[in-house]
Amino acid sequence: MQIRIITDSAADFTSQELAANGITCVPMQITFGEDTYVDGIDLTPDIFWQRLISGENPKTSQPSPDAFLSVFEEAKAAGDAVICVLLSSALSGTLQSAVIAKGMADYEPIHIVDSLTAAIAEKVLVLHACRLRDEGRLSAGEIAAELEEFRSRVKLYACLDTLSYLARGGRIPQAAASLGSLVQLKPLVTVSADGHVEMAGKAIGRHRAFDAMLKLAKAARIDASHPVIPIYSHLADHCSAFVARLNQAGIACRESDSTPIGVTIGTHIGPGAYGFVYVEAE
Repeated sequence: MQIRIITDSAADFTSQELAANGITCVPMQITFGEDTYVDGIDLTPDIFWQRLISGENPKTSQPSPDAFLSVFEEAKAAGDAVICVLLSSALSGTLQSAVIAKGMADYEPIHIVDSLTAAIAEKVLVLHACRLRDEGRLSAGEIAAELEEFRSRVKLYACLDTLSYLARGGRIPQAAASLGSLVQLKPLVTVSADGHVEMAGKAIGRHRAFDAMLKLAKAARIDASHPVIPIYSHLADHCSAFVARLNQAGIACRESDSTPIGVTIGTHIGPGAYGFVYVEAE
């Protein structure tokens, strides 16, 4: 019995990374007005950011149960086990779609893991699943149990450049976003243990935001056996400056590891965000 690893497009893998690691991706859909795109298939980052920045308001929609059922049925026909690592159930109904599909497939060796996180932090969890699979020591069920232990150690912090995209999506009042823009408020966010996005701090102006983010990084208990991954949305300028600050502070971090945040999360945070993902020491 082989082990198939499945995730959703919120994990921000490139097509090359999916192929290299033997991962199947069930994509989200992104809608701009009457135009509906399949994330990673017919929507490139360039097109997405161009339309978002021009003022269009995209909407994301989770994969349907049928989308998961088709890949589950393929695994069932081959007699393979499945590990399905998905976007936090607190942020999307994607996991529920997979649970429904598992019931429809009526196939027990399907293990659905709530990542309780998003974007590159979700990606780290999926890659950990790939390593455990490739080692060949554990069954699919044992890998799923290990992932549920490991996920609490994967941490994400980000600084948003603007509140306007949260307001566009109805996440905060427009008045709050307007006031935030007026005073150049930079919110610092993280993903909580139960999978929700929550505030980790705030700063006025970009310089103070760098200081606040650096303070968070210095306080982190980083497992040195895993890389610190810089992250950014759209343009890497702020991220590059932050990586330099991290290295000056003695926190090993390579600019070549910088990873863009994809369209699913980018819809809500907008361009100019930056941050870091790391694995917490045990």
